[in-house]
Amino acid sequence: MSAMPSHKFIDRRSGRVVTEALMADRLVKLLYGPVRESAPLLFKALVSARGSQLLSFIQFDRASRRNPTAARQLAADLNIDLDECLDPDECLRSARHLFERRIQYWQFRPTPAAADRVVSPADARILVGSLDDTDRFFLKEKFFTFDELLGADKAQWRAAFSHGRFALLRLTPEKYHYNHTPVAGRVVDVYALDGAYHSCNPAAVLSVAAPFSKNKRVVTVFDTDQPGGTGVGLVAMVEIVALMIGDIVQCYSAFEYDAPMEVVPGLTVLRGRPKSLFRPGSSVVALFFQKDRIHFDPDLIANQRRRDVASRFSFNFGAPVVETDIQVRASLARSGPGPEPAWLHRAPGAADEARPQACPI
Repeated sequence: MSAMPSHKFIDRRSGRVVTEALMADRLVKLLYGPVRESAPLLFKALVSARGSQLLSFIQFDRASRRNPTAARQLAADLNIDLDECLDPDECLRSARHLFERRIQYWQFRPTPAAADRVVSPADARILVGSLDDTDRFFLKEKFFTFDELLGADKAQWRAAFSHGRFALLRLTPEKYHYNHTPVAGRVVDVYALDGAYHSCNPAAVLSVAAPFSKNKRVVTVFDTDQPGGTGVGLVAMVEIVALMIGDIVQCYSAFEYDAPMEVVPGLTVLRGRPKSLFRPGSSVVALFFQKDRIHFDPDLIANQRRRDVASRFSFNFGAPVVETDIQVRASLARSGPGPEPAWLHRAPGAADEARPQACPI
C-alpha cells in the first residue's frame, strides 16, 4: 500500500498548523487496504457491532488499561488536560473512564454571549460547506449521500434541508466525547438508523465509498424558531458512530451534568448543554442548516481554503480543504444568510493571503 501524506489541521485558538498524530494509522490502513480487499468477510466482521466492541475492549478495557497508572500515562501521551476534569480521580480509574470523562465545560468551554450564534457540538476538527444543487458530499471519492444519511424514509427532513449548509465535525480519540446542543430550541424529531462501525481515520474515509452514510447514527432535529431559541430555523444534528464506538448514550442535562434525561420530541433544550455521550473511540457529528438561515464564521472558511497546509481531505473532486480544531460550545455560525457558496468553489486568490490566523471571536 502506498504511503499516504501527513494530515494537518489548524488550531483555531493559536492559528498554528498542527500535524495530526493518527492513532492506529497502520492498523486502519491494513484493515481498509489488504484486509478489506483480500479478506472481505473478516473486514465485515471487524466493522460489525460485535467486532467494534471487541476492538474497543482490547483498546480500553483489557487488564493493562484498567488502572490509574495506565490511564495517567495515556492522558500524558495524548496531551489530555486533567485539570479540566470534573472528577479527576474518576477520570484516572481506567482508559475507558478517561475517554468518557466529564469536564468543567462551564469554566473551560464558554459560550458566546450573542444568542444568535450556533455553537460547536463537540471538541472536534471541523469542515463546513453548502449542499447547493447536489445531495452528495465528496472527500476524494464519494463521502456520504445526504438522503442516506438522514434516512430513506425521512423525505420531510431531506426537503427541509435541501440546498442548505452543513458542518462536519470529526472527533479524534483524545477528545472530550460528550456532545452538546449546538442550538436552543425544541426537539421535533429524534431517531436512530442502524449501520456498521467504520473508522473515522482519514485513511479509512478515503478507502470506503460512503462510509459515514452506512455507519450507525442518531438524528435529532431542532426547531430553533421558538421563544428563547437561537432563531436559525430547523437544525439537524447527526451523531455518527465509528470504529470502537458501541453506543451513543442520549443524556441531556440543562445544568452541568445533573438529572440527565432522554432526548425525545417535545423536549426544550438550551444551547451548549450536554446532549449525548459517545463510547470510546473516534466519531463524527454532522450539522445541517436550512438555506439562508446561517452563515459560517469567516475564520473557519478562510482556514479551510488554505493551500499551504497538507490535508487528506478534499471537496468536489480535488479541491483540498483544511480542518480547523474547534472547541465544544465555541461559535461556528450566526443567524442570517452569508456570502456562500462562492467561497467554497472559486479558486483561492491574492485576497486569501489576508486570511485571519485565529478565531476573531
